[in-house]
Amino acid sequence: MLNNTPSKKKGSSQLFRSFLDKGIISYTEYLFLLCILTKPKAGYEVAFKMFDRDGNNKIDRREFLLMEEIFRKKTESEKGNDFVSLLTKSREPLESGSGESSSSGSSSKLDLQVQETTLLRYFFGAKGTDTLNYATFCTFMDNLQAEVLELEFYEFSKGMPTISESEFAHILLRYTNMDEDKMKEFIHTVRKRMPEEKGINFVNFKDFFQFLNNLDDFEIVLKMFTFADQPMNEAEFGRAVQVATGHILDPHVVHTVFQIFDKDGDGKLSQKEFLGVMKNRIHRGFREHLQKPVGWQGFKACVKRELKQK
Repeated sequence: MLNNTPSKKKGSSQLFRSFLDKGIISYTEYLFLLCILTKPKAGYEVAFKMFDRDGNNKIDRREFLLMEEIFRKKTESEKGNDFVSLLTKSREPLESGSGESSSSGSSSKLDLQVQETTLLRYFFGAKGTDTLNYATFCTFMDNLQAEVLELEFYEFSKGMPTISESEFAHILLRYTNMDEDKMKEFIHTVRKRMPEEKGINFVNFKDFFQFLNNLDDFEIVLKMFTFADQPMNEAEFGRAVQVATGHILDPHVVHTVFQIFDKDGDGKLSQKEFLGVMKNRIHRGFREHLQKPVGWQGFKACVKRELKQK
């Protein structure tokens, strides 16, 4: 399988689809890749600079493994707020030349003699001696996000260049913890309010979901735009997105989002509900999986879920 790894020179536009089930990734890499799908680039740029000791915008295999471990911990962590502190603690043993790194500032150690994987082979070559520059990694992140979003988009488009507004709503809500009946109600509302389908193409679809990765910055700007979480209109929403993330969203996509989250149809968006649902969505159900109830509550939730599937 490792010998099937494509050359880095071929690019990463369809990397995972090029080796399909003939590749190997570790659990840490799985969490790392998931983090790439749900986080803005800023954190990775900080990580690169922290580990790039000579300032040439390149890291080696060992430094990359340390960076993966940091983002694994951030993905698994409930809090995950003190990112710079976590970076600093993980980097200290690296400076001293040790062959291992503290995983959390405690006595536990990270063994860097890990099993070779397709991703490591792709980035650092068969001998593990190649280096990875930040420009290549940025391209990899962009292409990974685009590749996953393409799979989601074409699942619904069935080869057509656009998806319907209700299908967009379905994609937007399906990885949330929203009750299935409530989700169907939201989708029905979109169909009712937008009976004449205009459609949403992939470029506008991708722009919106990449904007969601910057949701924390957007939330800060929202608080500046409005007071006491008051509802906002479509123009204000579009402007807030541009100020916070630099993205200019397609007006029709913004209008569709408003039809999903505008409960009373007055042209105003409920910030609280939108942010709550979208924060849950960007984790693609992963955090919900980690937080499944246990004990009696978990048993009841399991029974309820199974009965719905009957």
